[in-house]
Amino acid sequence: MADKQISLSAKLINGGIAGLIGVTCVFPIDLAKTRLQNQRNGSRIYTSMSDCLLKTVRSEGLFGIYRGAAVNLMLVTPEKGIKLAGNDFFRHKLAKDGQMLTLEREMLAGCGAGTCQVIVTTPMEMLKIQMQDAGRIEAQRKLNDLRSGGGGVKVSIVQVKSPTALQLSRDLLKDKGIAGLYKGLVATLLRDVPFSIIYFPLFANLNNLGSRNADGSAPFYISFLSGCLAGCTAAVAVNPVDVIKTRLQSMTRGSQEDMYSGVKDCISKILRSEGPAAFLKGAYCRALVIAPLFGIAQVVYFLGAGSCDWGTITHAFINTYSDLYTQYVLMY
Repeated sequence: MADKQISLSAKLINGGIAGLIGVTCVFPIDLAKTRLQNQRNGSRIYTSMSDCLLKTVRSEGLFGIYRGAAVNLMLVTPEKGIKLAGNDFFRHKLAKDGQMLTLEREMLAGCGAGTCQVIVTTPMEMLKIQMQDAGRIEAQRKLNDLRSGGGGVKVSIVQVKSPTALQLSRDLLKDKGIAGLYKGLVATLLRDVPFSIIYFPLFANLNNLGSRNADGSAPFYISFLSGCLAGCTAAVAVNPVDVIKTRLQSMTRGSQEDMYSGVKDCISKILRSEGPAAFLKGAYCRALVIAPLFGIAQVVYFLGAGSCDWGTITHAFINTYSDLYTQYVLMY
């Protein structure tokens, strides 16, 4: 198998590149998901994903739909690297004499990968959510001002006053220490561990279906479709926990939006004020994000695992994106 022929560091780099490519393609949909999940029934601004994206572009400009992309692009590299390489590592450790893993062991390997990735996922999403939701908070404030003043509700240009990821990080570390960056850790674990338990075994079994290449590996389109289907299934399954995590990690809220003290408090307040359907908010957006993200990631990961000049890839990766990261972080 290809995963046994390359080093762990190569897997981490390859998984990181895979995540970077995937996130670049689907980030605007992820922004729509965050804003749809955070809005309450009494203060709805967006009616659907397309409505959210159109209003965001109209009020914040084209770069508005990529707000928060910088921190995601920087941290998705280690996050996806840990997730994909971690699953391979645990699968290898749990394998017995080259035999296929049982479903229970596949799920255990996925559990290990999901647990490891939250080291990076939690602070990444903590910072990303603040930046993604800033436009919604500002639009809601302007809408409330117009309504209270007797004006219309026409969407106007929103000047979003959002701190950069570096400023947010400094403020959180200064006020709350490292724990500030890990707010919502429990909810993140409750989302990512079950996601990985569902995703990785389902992907592995789907990827084994269909025709094979001469070397025994799956064709790229099989890996892509398997990643899409497994990712979509796992994403919808854990969406209720993703709603809880998003609400808990949002530091800035609208004037009439609830504050939450923890997972249980969040669940009870959502059920009381919005009903069970609220836990499915953004589910189709999340499916549209995760399906191609993991489809692309698995194809890139497995293509890279087959045969790559890792020195060339690493230098190209660093040279291409280091300047982009620096400039974009300063902008957003």
